[in-house]
Amino acid sequence: MSPVILAAQDPTLADFGKDPWWLVLIKILFAFVFCMLATLLGVWFERRVVARMAVRPGPNQVGPFGLLQTLADGLKLAFKEDILPKAADKVVYFFAPVISVICAVTALSVIPFGPMVSIFGNWTPLQVTDVPVAVLLLLACSSLAVYGIVLGGWASGSTYPLLGGLRSAAQLVSYEVAMGLSIVAVFMTAGTMSTSGIVAAQGDATQLNIAGHAVPAPGWYAILLLPSFVIFFIAMVAETNRAPFDLPEAESELVAGFQTEYSSLKFALFMLSEYVAMVSMSAVTTTLFLGGWRAPWPITLWAGANSGWWPMLWFFGKVILLVFVFVWLRGTLPRLRYDQFMRFGWKVLLPISLVWILVLSGLRSIEGWETRDRLFATFIGAGVLLLATLFWPTKKKEPKPTLQEQVNSRPHGSFPLPPLDLQVPPSPRTRRVVAEREPANVVAGSDPREV
Repeated sequence: MSPVILAAQDPTLADFGKDPWWLVLIKILFAFVFCMLATLLGVWFERRVVARMAVRPGPNQVGPFGLLQTLADGLKLAFKEDILPKAADKVVYFFAPVISVICAVTALSVIPFGPMVSIFGNWTPLQVTDVPVAVLLLLACSSLAVYGIVLGGWASGSTYPLLGGLRSAAQLVSYEVAMGLSIVAVFMTAGTMSTSGIVAAQGDATQLNIAGHAVPAPGWYAILLLPSFVIFFIAMVAETNRAPFDLPEAESELVAGFQTEYSSLKFALFMLSEYVAMVSMSAVTTTLFLGGWRAPWPITLWAGANSGWWPMLWFFGKVILLVFVFVWLRGTLPRLRYDQFMRFGWKVLLPISLVWILVLSGLRSIEGWETRDRLFATFIGAGVLLLATLFWPTKKKEPKPTLQEQVNSRPHGSFPLPPLDLQVPPSPRTRRVVAEREPANVVAGSDPREV
């Protein structure tokens, strides 16, 4: 097979596990370096973008355009005094930030950065590894990352960090379910849980059969499965503890949340884990919904757009775009209240996810029907869904009674009420003469009894 054809090929599960040890080491090192550099540049990028939105200069003194500011901040954190709380559990207190960083970095091991390429004469996919259940590995990494936050809050031996850790646990339970249901639609459409297989399934345009005519449609699941994409992105922002869902570290309520008692390099690890998770989840979103390393539509007109090393450029561009959306949300939206946060996850995202999976399953089950029967079944299902939405029982609040109605409804023998007009009557013990006396500003000499 010629090199050109190999370079344009999508990797499959059979292409993994054949690399020599030094090539596997290079891939792991590349994923780790990408993660660290993306974090350093991500911090700088966020500060510059938020400063531009707030009409402020932002970091611009250390290095050109302030590019070395993040490196300077990291060195400053490294030389700060490391304070250990007296009531802290020393072992768990130390390992909690490490758990968060490792879980965030591990997710990049199954992310495809590009197609088959030649590295020192070896044809290999631009991906560390892939397994038939790679997406479940991504969900497991995002779920385990919360253990670092919960353990860090518990091991600090303080009230506010403990409350921040408990909020993280509730946040995970609330939004992990909606995130998993949104990915179910991707499994149903792609027919695989392999990340490289999902990217390959988005490579070709989807053919829609409308009135007997084949109409090409975009292959990206962000367009075909728009409800799943929106739900996944909202749940992803909540999973990474980013504004407006940064309840575990709400400084207006919990000082700094789970990381209040951390300092020096341990605090830097928690900060690093947040930005690594942001980059990792942006890469996961790109893989599942934005075509992965494949070029967007105008660039695909070029025959070599998805061959060689060019796909890495398209992949990094999509990741940067999603990171910008993260920063945009932080600079735009206010933080939610905790009860609003929980209500939104359980009463909005979860029901919508279940209804969408039901609708998608129905559409997939009637794909083999005749066109007329398929349209008839679709119209019936849409009508039933519309009627259920219109006539769904809602709990209406009873009108609040007026103040006079509340007074009239009081039982006999109740305690006396204060005056409703806020005017205090004279005391019954005061003599009537004193209560009805003339005002003190009487003109002098008007009283004939004056002495």
